[in-house]
Amino acid sequence: MSKMMKLGVSALAVAAVCYFGLVGYVWNHDKQRAEAAPPEKSASETNNRVLSIMREKGCDYCHTVSSDLPFYASFPIAKQLMDYDMSLGYKSFSLDPVKQSLLKDGPAPQDDLTKIEWVMANETMPPTRYIAMHWSGKISPEERETMLNWIKDQRLKYYATPDMAENRRNEPVQPIPQSLPVNAQKVALGQRLYHDPRLSGDNTISCANCHQLGAGGVDGRKTSLGVGDQVGPINAPTVFNAVFNIEQFWDGRAATLQAQAGGPPLNPIEMASESWEQIIGKLSQDPVLTQDFTTVYPQGFSGETITDAIAEFEKTLITPNAPFDKYLRGDDNALTAQQKHGWQLFKDNKCATCHTGTIMGGRSFEPLGLKKDFAFGTITDVDVGRMNVTKETRDRLRQKVPTLRNVALTAPYFHRGDVQTLDEAVKLMLRYQVGTDLPQKDVDDIVAFLHTLNGVYTPYPVQ
Repeated sequence: MSKMMKLGVSALAVAAVCYFGLVGYVWNHDKQRAEAAPPEKSASETNNRVLSIMREKGCDYCHTVSSDLPFYASFPIAKQLMDYDMSLGYKSFSLDPVKQSLLKDGPAPQDDLTKIEWVMANETMPPTRYIAMHWSGKISPEERETMLNWIKDQRLKYYATPDMAENRRNEPVQPIPQSLPVNAQKVALGQRLYHDPRLSGDNTISCANCHQLGAGGVDGRKTSLGVGDQVGPINAPTVFNAVFNIEQFWDGRAATLQAQAGGPPLNPIEMASESWEQIIGKLSQDPVLTQDFTTVYPQGFSGETITDAIAEFEKTLITPNAPFDKYLRGDDNALTAQQKHGWQLFKDNKCATCHTGTIMGGRSFEPLGLKKDFAFGTITDVDVGRMNVTKETRDRLRQKVPTLRNVALTAPYFHRGDVQTLDEAVKLMLRYQVGTDLPQKDVDDIVAFLHTLNGVYTPYPVQ
């Protein structure tokens, strides 16, 4: 054997010793940190097992703000690689809400369940590079089954509705209910106020101008026009099914429908009223409305009572009985073969990891450009999105995931309103959020499925 060959063999031997030594250290480190966490007394046996698997596999390394990292995390090259992985992991998915739900023995967020389900079913987590160093991070078939069964149990316990077909109760979405309980008198008042232009400063614009009930709950514009034809900065989201949103507006700055209803009247670009006193001064000159209003609200007109009535009316703006709802309830003929294939592609390509729940969206805030930087051009304040509310750097460029209910009726798309067709929207989401491109036929099938989400709005019977 030549001297060079001997040196090469020696170098490989040293590298192997270093590698296995480091792997051994990491294995011991991961084992000790997992064993150091005792079972939570408030959590069930199943929840403790799920928590244990997450700790053992090091999920918190990349999907929480901070955790106990091994010593080599400070080494120059390792630090750069791990910082990148942790930044991307935490940007993609925060484990904290799931951990809290497990500790409290309550429901985990639906979109988080679907994200975990997807990576478990497709065996994409932990990634190969992580497992190369963390041998204990590989998930066994038994552990994978434990995680998937926990997700199924969560859905059956907290999310599946009694009217769903038995074989579809583990789907990541649910049908829109036929109705919601409301106060009929408040609804009647809210309906009148929703269509009343006196809520605007110059008596020209009502809520219905930007959220037209005969046009999918939107105005069909890239961004809406306010008083004096002022151009708004963001696309108007649909008012239909807004009651199911976790929070209101694209950035979630309003916690409730009532809080949302109070925003546009006083917004200088939208309805441009100077104050609630100005609005009340006009409404109180209407004797019929005043009499009807004080019958329901003896305290009279105020910003709180006006928005309460509008919010009560908006609770009735739901659109059940879409073909997809009928399918979820067991009607196999409600969807065509193409639409069923589109639904499967929708799930296979991770669309359902964000578009979950009753309205297939509205439950989380996600960054636009998860796999590839989105072509924003100049980034504006509205593009910054959720960070404007939370001030958290992680929330930069996050917007509330829009509902897909009636999506075929609500073009143009995205918060800027600059995407004109569903075909284009699907392709952009696949490219920037999932990191893939599909054949045109598959895109057509997904679009065909999205058309099955058009529901039926039945006006509330107001006396």
